[in-house]
Parts: sequence; C-alpha cells; structure tokens
Amino acid sequence: MTMTTSTPEKMTRDELRELFLFEALSDDQLDWLALHGDVVSAPAGEDVCREGEPASCFWVLLSGEMAMLQTMRGDEVETTRTSQRGTYGGSTQAYIPNAEQTYMHTLRALVPSTFLALPATEWADALRTWFPLPIHLLEGLVVGMRRTSTITSERERLLALGSLSAGLTHELNNPAAAAQRATESLRSRVAGMRHKLGMLACGKLDNEIVAQLVELQEDAVSRAETAPELSALQASDAEDELGDWLDERGVGGAWDVAPVLVAGGLDAEWLDKVERTVPPGSIEAAVRWIAYAVETETLMGEITDATGRIATLVGAARQYSQLDRAPFQEVDLRDLLKSTLVMMSRKFEGIRIVKEIDPDLPKIPAYAAELNQVWTNIIDNAVGAMRSHGDDQGEHADRTLTIRTRRDGRNAVVEISDTGPGIPEDVRPRIFEPFFTTKDVGEGTGLGLDISWRIVVKKHHGDIRVHTGPEGTTFEVCLPLDGPERAPEPGGQDDELG
Repeated sequence: MTMTTSTPEKMTRDELRELFLFEALSDDQLDWLALHGDVVSAPAGEDVCREGEPASCFWVLLSGEMAMLQTMRGDEVETTRTSQRGTYGGSTQAYIPNAEQTYMHTLRALVPSTFLALPATEWADALRTWFPLPIHLLEGLVVGMRRTSTITSERERLLALGSLSAGLTHELNNPAAAAQRATESLRSRVAGMRHKLGMLACGKLDNEIVAQLVELQEDAVSRAETAPELSALQASDAEDELGDWLDERGVGGAWDVAPVLVAGGLDAEWLDKVERTVPPGSIEAAVRWIAYAVETETLMGEITDATGRIATLVGAARQYSQLDRAPFQEVDLRDLLKSTLVMMSRKFEGIRIVKEIDPDLPKIPAYAAELNQVWTNIIDNAVGAMRSHGDDQGEHADRTLTIRTRRDGRNAVVEISDTGPGIPEDVRPRIFEPFFTTKDVGEGTGLGLDISWRIVVKKHHGDIRVHTGPEGTTFEVCLPLDGPERAPEPGGQDDELG
C-alpha cells in the first residue's frame, strides 16, 4: 500500500450505524469497530491494496469512488467501479482458518477517497465471535468449493493421463507385436538357412564355389538393404517374370520364393549368376539359401524399425512426463511439443498435422511437465472442435491442426491452431472460467483451460491469447525467454493449480 494517510481518525457509533454493512450490529459491536477501525485517506490513482500482497486490512469505502481490479490472462481488468458508501473489499476471507491470506484483488481510489480500515486478524476474530453459525457456514462453503475444485482438477488430470496411457499402450502394442512376429519368422528362416547350407555342403561343392556363393549372398543382402519400393503393379510383373525363371529350372514353390527375391531387389538377370556358379542339380538349394538370407535381412530390418519405434515412444513418454528431470529447468519447446504430439497421436486419425517450428528458438526456463499439460489441454480441445465440426460438414471437411513457434521480442510464442467452427461470442469470455465446459456431461470437467491459464500466467508469468472466427481458432501461448521473474517453489501456494 503506497497511499498517503493523515493521522488516523475514528468514527463514532452513530456514524458507523449509517453504513448499510453495520446497521444491524449491536452497540457493543459498533463500539468495537469504533475502537479498532481507522479512517484513512487516499488520493486519486493510489492503490489502497494490491492483488497478491499480504491481506492486512478490511476496507470500507466512506467517500469518493473506487475500482476493484483483477489480473486476468496477464491483463489488469476492472471488475467493479462504485461510489456507494459502505462498499467493501480487501481481506474478505480472513475469517477462514488457514486460508491464503493475500489480497485477491486490487482496490484503487479513482478520486480523492476515504476508507475505514479494519485490521484483518482482529476483524476475523470478532466475526467468528459475533456470528459463529454464519461463519461456520461460510467457511464450509468456501472450503468445500476449494476441495471440489481440487478433486475435480485431480480427476481431470487422471482422465488425461488415462487417455494418454491408453494411446501409448496402443502405440507400443503395434511395434511390439511386429517385432514379435518378425522374431518368430526369423527363427524359422535361420533354421532353413542352416538346412540349406547342409544340403549345399552335401553336394560336395568345392571351396571356390562356396566362396562365390557367399559373395553372391553378401551382394543379395546388400541389395536388400537398398532395394527400391515398387508399386503393386511393378512388383506383380517382376514376381511373374522371376516365377517363370524359377519354374523353368525346377525350383519348387517358385511363387512363394519369387516375392521374397523381388522385395530384396533381385531379378532373373542376377539369378543367372547364381546358376552359372553352382553345378547342375544345386540351383534350388542355392536359390533358397539366398532367399533365406534376403528374408532374414528384411526381418532384421523390421525388428530394428519396431524396436526403434518403441524406443521413440518410451523417450516421448519420458520427455512428456519429465519424470527424470528437475521440475524447473531450461527446456526446448520443440522437444516438449514433439513429445506431446507423439503421446496424443492416437487422437489424430483423419487430422492433418502441420508443424512450422522455428529452429532458432532458444531454450527457456520453465516447468516442462506442466507446459506439456498446457499443450495437451489446448490440442485436445482443438481436436474435439474439428471432429464436431467435421461431423456437421461431412467427410470432406478440412481438419488441420497447426503447431507454430516463433520469437516475439523477449517472449517465445507457441501457436496452436485448428480449422474448427470457432468459439461463439457468448462463450468466448468464459472459456478460462473454472468448471465451464461446452462438452457433454461426463466428457469434460471444465478445468483444462483454467489449469492451462494458471500454469502459463501464474507460474510462468506469461500470457494466453485467443483468436477465433468461423475459419478456426488459434491459442497463442507467450512465455518469457528469461523465465518467470520469481520461480515459485513446487508445493507452495503458487504451485496450487487445483
């Protein structure tokens, strides 16, 4: 409080009774107020109390005009303006034990004004003594609302975690199953190679022929690694040609072997070299030996690809959860966005993802896991809006999710845009309100954007801006490159997002 005060004045019992707030109090109660309350003056433009500062006084307007202001999405917004005598503000919840005793708003004198200042602690004790039942009811109401908010917030997080876990399990299942199938096939192919190698050896091939076959096998494996991907028609024609070649030479099961050889980039001209190398009667064993080698290489490639995808998903999950990182650290927003997209990939069926990422965007100090929660909440809403809009527009509806990052002065900016129907004018002012949702019952708690706003604005001292219209909606998340001016401690008051 920076206002200028004169020597504290006192009010009489009769003067206090003229205020609607105190008109029903007893003489003893009014005498208490007269003893403990001071009349103070504030010039125009001065703040009587400021949001976030320790709540030391309960303020009652006696003369002049005041405004009540609150910080919303990074902007100071005037919520009330009044000149009505007896209007009050400041420490309005001091009577609640263990409540966060900071001012929840700013009171500003718009013209030279006078106020009755009551010390918060003594005022709270008096209220609890004078009105025990109403105070118990009010305390229960406020505390109950806070508990409900906390429980619902936790449920929101658990629902999001459950959805992401289901998606991650689904994504992990595909490459894990592919690796298992490839491993089982590989085992039988390796056994076939050993069998054909024994048959070749029983054919009494000399060392020079065996050496040439090994060279041909290595060449076939090398070709398989770099084999071009053929269209269905090209592959069919090549398999027909190779199948005829194998049939002419009495190779059994030619139509099973041909697709393997074609997939490995081999053709009839290359097999001619095998035929010239081995003695008569050994061509089938030689071809199958080479086919096993090609298929083994293909299967090992599938296993490498599948396990690589598993490693990528596990890495994305670790990056998303930040379980092995400090809660407050320097983070790369590109990595956070990438891990979130991987974790949510199951939701993107039928949606085109466009990424316009600034490669030069520097790292910023931030709470990484909580920023991932912000991306998740906004993207989930965007996907839901596009799916709902797409159902109305039909299968040809444009469903595009655009993720864009850029630098704007001393801020890093993340833009998340959708091609949904936009946010209606009557809904737009309420989207960051706790428990407000446009989803059907059971589909949303109305806390996703409220939590996102608290994470960005309260914890990171940034801002969330919304641009919406009939062609879609863009959420613009601004985060200071230097990080929050004061990094709140995890578990402290600034860390309470419920």
